[in-house]
Amino acid sequence: MSRGFTAHGSRLLFWSRPALGLLLVLLLITSGRADEKPSFYVIAHPSVAATSLPTRFVADAFLKKVTRWESGAVIHPVDLPSTSKTRIAFTDQVLRRSVAAVRSYWQQRIFSGRDVPPPEVDTESQVVKYVAGHPGALGYVSDSTELQGVKLIALH
Repeated sequence: MSRGFTAHGSRLLFWSRPALGLLLVLLLITSGRADEKPSFYVIAHPSVAATSLPTRFVADAFLKKVTRWESGAVIHPVDLPSTSKTRIAFTDQVLRRSVAAVRSYWQQRIFSGRDVPPPEVDTESQVVKYVAGHPGALGYVSDSTELQGVKLIALH
């Protein structure tokens, strides 16, 4: 009898755990495929020169770690409510944090007197209106939102 195969039932257990683990890893890898389109668009005021931005730059703009565009203009990020599915997706994919973690980040910043979070608007159409009406503004909306008066920004 070879090592690790003491009984018929053990043989099944020996092979099923690694196979199950491998299957789980493969499912996790393929569930987040790189060719999947995000469920949101990043938008900016038409005066913003960029058409493509690093994801890290956008994250830093929403966390106010960077506050000015390359031109020197002030960045004005705008958020959706914390319960918005679009905000949850944006926060997860761009900020790489949960909405609760971002809320905690802002509570610490407010308490220390460093800054306040981006303003929140209630709807995605209000995000578009805010971005269109504020030079330097940056926002995000679902991929089904009408984008009149704003510039679509690709992330890389």
